[in-house]
Amino acid sequence: MAGARLRIIVGPTAAGKSTLVMALAADVPLAILSADSRQIYRGFDIGTAKPGRTDRDAVPHFGVDVAEPAERYSAARWAAAARDWIREARALRREPVVVGGTGFYIRALTMPLFDAPPLDDAARGALQRHLATCSTETLRRWCVQLDRPRAHLGRTQLLRTIEVALLTGVPISTWHERAGRAPDVPARYLVVDPGATLHRQIASRLDAMLAAGWEAEVRGLEQVVDDTAPAWNATGYRSIREFVRGALSRTEAVERIMIHTRQYAKRQRTWFRHQLPGDDVTLLDPTRPDAHARLLRWWNAGDEIGP
Repeated sequence: MAGARLRIIVGPTAAGKSTLVMALAADVPLAILSADSRQIYRGFDIGTAKPGRTDRDAVPHFGVDVAEPAERYSAARWAAAARDWIREARALRREPVVVGGTGFYIRALTMPLFDAPPLDDAARGALQRHLATCSTETLRRWCVQLDRPRAHLGRTQLLRTIEVALLTGVPISTWHERAGRAPDVPARYLVVDPGATLHRQIASRLDAMLAAGWEAEVRGLEQVVDDTAPAWNATGYRSIREFVRGALSRTEAVERIMIHTRQYAKRQRTWFRHQLPGDDVTLLDPTRPDAHARLLRWWNAGDEIGP
C-alpha cells in the first residue's frame, strides 16, 4: 500500500485520543479506524468507551462492532480487515487514521506477524488448560524466563508467548527478529499522553461510565452472553459482573477497575515506548492549550514516504 504514509494515533487508555480526533474531523475529511481490541465486540459499549451514535454519524468509523462477543478475534484478522477499511475510506474521499491503544493490532498492520510453525494441537490444548489456572502475575514470571521483552504485556499475549516458547523452543521475540520484514503499511505515529494527569482522567471516565449505565449494560449482557466469551476480558467488565452478582461491593468493584485500568495503561505506555519506530513518532500532551494546533501540524507534515 504505497503512497502517503498511514497516520496512526495511539496512547494509553483514557488519554483523550478520541476527543482529539473528533475535533480534528471538523477541520479535515477523515475516517477513523478503531484499533481497540475491546470495541470490536457488539453490545460491549459503555465499558469500552465505544464512540457514540452522534460521533459515528458525523465521521465514518471502522473496526467497531465487527464481532460477536463469543468470537476469537486475532490481530491478524483485524489487520486484514483494516487494509480493506483503508481502501473504503479513501473511496469515500476521506483520509484514514488509525486510532487506538491495542499495540498488537497496529503491529500486525504495519509489520506483518511472523510465520510461526504449526503447534501440536494436543500439546497446545494440555498447556492451555494448565495455564488457565495460573494468575496473570505467574504467567508474567514465566515470560521473564522464556521471553523477557514480552513480559510486560497483557494476559492474552503472555499466554501466546508461553505457548510459542515452550512448544517451538524459540521465543516470539526471536521469531520476529528472524522475519526481518519491511513495513507492510508505512506509517507515522502520534502518541497522545497527558502524563501525570492520566490517573485523574481514568477516574473521571470511570465515573462517567457508571453514570451512563454500565451496571445496567452488564446486567443485560449477562442474559445473552456466555460466561466464557472473550468479550468479558475487556477491562472492568468482570468486576462489574461480580458487583452485579453481589460478590463485590460497588466500592470494591470501582477500586479493582481503577487498579486494572492503571495497570493496563502502564503496559500500553511501555509497549509504545519500546515497539514504535522512534524516527516516526511524535508526542502530544492533549492538555496543552495548543494541542489542537500541534495536532494539525502533525497531520499536515510528512505525508509522503521519503526516498
